[in-house]
Amino acid sequence: MDPLTSSSSGTVPAVNRRRFLGSSLAAGAALITGTSLRTRAQESSTPAARSPHRYRIGICDWMILQRQKIRALQMSAEFGADGVEVDMGSLGQRETFENALANPETRKAFLDEARKLNIEICSLAMSGFYAQNFATRPTVPRMIQDCIDTMTAMNVRVAFLPLGVTNDPARHPELRSAVVERLKTFGPIAERAGVILGVETELEAAEQVKFLDEIGSPAVRSYFNFSNALQNKRDLIAELRTLGRERICQIHCTNQDGFLLKDDPAIDMPKVKETLDDMGWKGWLVIERSRKAGEGGNVRANFSANAAYLKSVFQS
Repeated sequence: MDPLTSSSSGTVPAVNRRRFLGSSLAAGAALITGTSLRTRAQESSTPAARSPHRYRIGICDWMILQRQKIRALQMSAEFGADGVEVDMGSLGQRETFENALANPETRKAFLDEARKLNIEICSLAMSGFYAQNFATRPTVPRMIQDCIDTMTAMNVRVAFLPLGVTNDPARHPELRSAVVERLKTFGPIAERAGVILGVETELEAAEQVKFLDEIGSPAVRSYFNFSNALQNKRDLIAELRTLGRERICQIHCTNQDGFLLKDDPAIDMPKVKETLDDMGWKGWLVIERSRKAGEGGNVRANFSANAAYLKSVFQS
């Protein structure tokens, strides 16, 4: 696997900033010789990483039917997005992800294409954990390490880790301690690599705060999904404020299918922007679902419309 590269910019909780940055730089210094972290970051990052916008818009590759396919970059650019969340590959009963990006030539092709299109790989996704059990599978440490290795090789800052239907503490409180213990183990590994594991859970925001505080690592944060608050009849704005700027690493700006984002009566998107502005948050808003009723298969129409609307709200 390629040596560790420096990560792109991000906000680290103030109380742990020095420890987090110190461990990240120490790891980088140990593995990179003769080349500064800044230079390696410039070599590895994509032009969109230097976007002037406070908020940037991404698209999940698996939701446009392009899981780990380089075509996802071109399609996302055509749809008007700034970046792509690239999946780590299917999991099933394998020991680890079916990860094409483990191949250096494939990684290079993705990064070259991203530079050419002026689009960023904003995060890697371990979507296999939507259905597979993070709490109990014995080879989870290998899966997490494979993801972190791929992140550092591609200079990707955030990984999306959903605690899906089999082990989300909101659904399975009996597994909460096992999930916490695993994340306590992986947090320091992510810290040393200078990356963030963004955990999605259906826990209400106040419980998420307790959950993250129990894990106690600045490298394990909330990957917030609007849908979890909305589908559980919770106040989206209050949830964002409760979690706060420092705990949210990235956002799936999405709801269940049925409406495009601009037509969804459950989301006051200008109010969401006002709230995030007030919080001082900045980062990636990644489109996952929110497809128009009856047009779930019309990828271009759905994702182009959602990207255009989010840009009109967050980048105008």
